[in-house]
Amino acid sequence: MKNEILKQNEKSWNALAEDFFGVTALPVLGCSIPTEDELHLFPDLNEKAVFEMGCGSGHSLKWCAEHGAKELFGLDISEEQLKTAKKLLEENGHHCTLFHQPMEDNTNIPQNYFDVVYSIYAIGWTTDLEKTIKNAASYLKQGGTYIFSWDHPLLHCVDMESIAISGGNRTVATEERIVFSGNYLEEDYYTFEKYGNPLTLQNRKLSTYINTLADAGFAVERVVEETSETVLGKSKDVSSGYYADFKAKHFPLSVVIKARKL
Repeated sequence: MKNEILKQNEKSWNALAEDFFGVTALPVLGCSIPTEDELHLFPDLNEKAVFEMGCGSGHSLKWCAEHGAKELFGLDISEEQLKTAKKLLEENGHHCTLFHQPMEDNTNIPQNYFDVVYSIYAIGWTTDLEKTIKNAASYLKQGGTYIFSWDHPLLHCVDMESIAISGGNRTVATEERIVFSGNYLEEDYYTFEKYGNPLTLQNRKLSTYINTLADAGFAVERVVEETSETVLGKSKDVSSGYYADFKAKHFPLSVVIKARKL
């Protein structure tokens, strides 16, 4: 089943590569969450070796290079995404070693080598979280930093609904409410379509991520689950999108975890 999911997701991401050019890349860490410019989770990258798991179009690697990183490595399941990343980085004068393989595969990737391993909104695509996080640990030097971001696990459990407010015999207004519509405890696979392309993900609890990090030999240093001041300061927004600001004013849409290899 997992191999079938990887093949399906690879095909879909090849088709979607152009649509996601530069989407959710450093300094942006996620949806409606403070940016890296505000959080300062990454260590000083000057003369450091960095590796991105799920590098997409290469924009986060470009950001690392612009912040002094000496060696750039990246991995992605999509060959089309890697072509885009290679072109972007070369056009900006940056050399990068890129691997066309899933996060679950650690073939030919240097071991105990990197100062920083990170994943910006990609770790949720893994079909084997334990293997992926163990891979990240194997790439890092002792004391190295591992950072990843993803949808907050609560996001798939809630929805919005409109409640009619009656006055006399007619509806005078509607009120948006957030309702709990899913089961946080169920870590099931689900499939959806993006621009007509099927994609499959697995729901995971926040504790699953943290416990898997601990089992792989990481010490969690920081967990960020908050909404940016920019979004909190916006006027009332009742849009019903998956990442709607209305939701972000009530709970975090993204989570970022920073850990250190022991």
